[in-house]
Amino acid sequence: MKKALGAFWESLSGPRVITVPCTVEIEQSFDSLHAHAVPEGITLRPGDRVVVNNPPGLPEFGTATTYETTATVYRAGPFTQLWTEVAAFAELAELYHCGFEPKEYGA
Repeated sequence: MKKALGAFWESLSGPRVITVPCTVEIEQSFDSLHAHAVPEGITLRPGDRVVVNNPPGLPEFGTATTYETTATVYRAGPFTQLWTEVAAFAELAELYHCGFEPKEYGA
């Protein structure tokens, strides 16, 4: 029964762990220190986690590198997706709230 329920759930939500090709861009310079990982062939959903497999060290200062590797995508369940969307909306609403505070003028 448990296997049948698990198979039914996976058919609705797709596999929970997926390995996909990934392009990683890393830059370390005076202006920027960043890394971008772009999983290919998959659409990320709210709450999904991406783990880059075999990451390299930092490039030399003043350079940028791009390389191909794989990434493991851990799919979020429906409750995690819902929680992520609600939390993101609440954070956005908090930004709107502090931006439109009425000014108080002294008499």
